[in-house]
Amino acid sequence: MSKIRILLLTNRDSDNVGDQIIEASAISILKGIMKNLDVPSDGFEISSRAAGIISKKYMSTGDPALLESARKAISGADVVVFGGAPLFNYTYQNFYLRTIKTLELAQEYGVPVLFSSIGVEPFDPTNPKSVALKEALAMSCVRQITTRDDVESARRYVEGTDVAVAHVADPAVLADVVFRKKPPTPVQAPAPAPGLVARLRRLADRRLGRPTLTPPPTPTAPAKGGGPHAATAEQNVKSRKRVGLVVTRAGIFKDNGIAFSEADQRRFWLETMALLESRGYEVRLFTTGHFSDEVFLDALVRAEGIPLSKVAVTVNSPEELIGELSACDGVIAYRLHASITSFAYSVPSVGLSWNFKVPYFYESVGHGDRALGPERWNATEVVGALEKAMVEGVVKDEAFLMTVYETLFAGIKGIFAPGSERVAFTFAELQDGLPRYGGTSQAQYREKVRVKFRRTYENYQKYSRYYIAAEAKKRAASV
Repeated sequence: MSKIRILLLTNRDSDNVGDQIIEASAISILKGIMKNLDVPSDGFEISSRAAGIISKKYMSTGDPALLESARKAISGADVVVFGGAPLFNYTYQNFYLRTIKTLELAQEYGVPVLFSSIGVEPFDPTNPKSVALKEALAMSCVRQITTRDDVESARRYVEGTDVAVAHVADPAVLADVVFRKKPPTPVQAPAPAPGLVARLRRLADRRLGRPTLTPPPTPTAPAKGGGPHAATAEQNVKSRKRVGLVVTRAGIFKDNGIAFSEADQRRFWLETMALLESRGYEVRLFTTGHFSDEVFLDALVRAEGIPLSKVAVTVNSPEELIGELSACDGVIAYRLHASITSFAYSVPSVGLSWNFKVPYFYESVGHGDRALGPERWNATEVVGALEKAMVEGVVKDEAFLMTVYETLFAGIKGIFAPGSERVAFTFAELQDGLPRYGGTSQAQYREKVRVKFRRTYENYQKYSRYYIAAEAKKRAASV
């Protein structure tokens, strides 16, 4: 029997490390599904490529030669799985066009397509871009669409077809399982003779004239995530010392029609830091790794003289982002996947909603009150909301967490083993059965940094040309 060839398309090439966590989680989920279906490890292969497998250069030139790499990858696959990427974006991105072209190639080669936990922008029957996407999704190669946010729009996109649609969890809600540490190999020390330690202690007590005491039981600390045995509000405030502040790029608000300038974001973070520190918290500023977010953070740190001990200016790998988030006792974040990964590690968070996807996530996990719109972006409200969240902790609905696995299991099974009686793993089985992330190698880390440097320089060149042209225009107008 030939290998099952899975082409996984994610935002793996993004500097936003949240997307890298999604990729690792999606790979682990797919491997878990193969194990679940009794497919041996040498019976399948997963080729992980960027969701933008159709190059920007092809989209601008239409040169057929630039499509050869995508043709080869898609024609050689038995299934294409889009995992966790915002694939239907058309408002201020043209990603939807690359999605459409990918579907056209899959249709040409008869390769089934599954969309798993993707981002979906609202369906708009008056928008030609949205309509073009709907027409492409009617192709017979499309078998399943699951989304982490706007499920009603997903249904409208495939209205009149038999494509299965569902609302599911984001793959990164399983990050704590996928990135779990390998248990250390226990070192077997020679066991003392039975009762020897106790006898020696009693002998020492008698010789020193001390009363023989039974040591008290070691107290058990309350769980970090709260729940029925969570600590009181006062205990929570005292024990949760570090608050992570996840900043974003300056232009993201304008792109989403929000009147909130770079200066406004700076002011917000400075006031939030001051309030948190006045209440005894340690603060930690960082990003999810996107170079433009880091540009904002670097400028903020330099302009305000913020000590570097309070900052992680660069984040380049899943391990680094997870390390920052899991070291916090609470998180305030603009970037969605900082909120999602915090949730996975049972760290209470507040999401600052610049896009509809943020409240969708918080509502889906039962914490809708922790997504705050722009009208509430002030230090007093945001810190108050976080302290409330830290008292309440994080409550997880295992049934909802499983949806991203169960739906993709059903989609893969329907293609490769429709007659199988296998059922999806339970949550307990998944915790043991999902393969761990293998770690970012030094070579992979260097490549991530190299790509980020290239994009940063290209962005710098673009804006330099823009400002030079703008200055020239000013001078010409003043003559």
